[in-house]
Amino acid sequence: MSLSLEDLKPGLTATVEIVVGTRDTAAHVGSGKIGVLATPILVTLLESAALQAVEGLMPPGQQTVGTRLDISHTAATPVGMRVHARAELIQVEGRKLTFRLHAEDEIEAIGGGIHERLIISVDRFDQRMQKKSEARARAV
Repeated sequence: MSLSLEDLKPGLTATVEIVVGTRDTAAHVGSGKIGVLATPILVTLLESAALQAVEGLMPPGQQTVGTRLDISHTAATPVGMRVHARAELIQVEGRKLTFRLHAEDEIEAIGGGIHERLIISVDRFDQRMQKKSEARARAV
């Protein structure tokens, strides 16, 4: 069965999980001094879940990029505990996809929020980045 952009409908979900390691802590990534799950790692997990919810529906030459993220990180998770991050596609407006995010560890909810991704043409994106790199090279 071939999937396509027409299959992008609210209700698509994906979940990712990790077991928090020392490399996932605020102390390790530089976002704090405490040895618990770092907010930047939580952000990465939530965004990864959103990406996975729709990645398989992107036709060749198209991808999604994150454009907005509004999350809360409401509870700490110690090293060794499993974390689940879930994204649900809740709205499709043209090329803009909106996701509801939720994360929990083995004991409680630890965060969540809203994330937007934009469907892009990889070729056009690469061309824009090439022009930007060339403009920078001329300016230096």
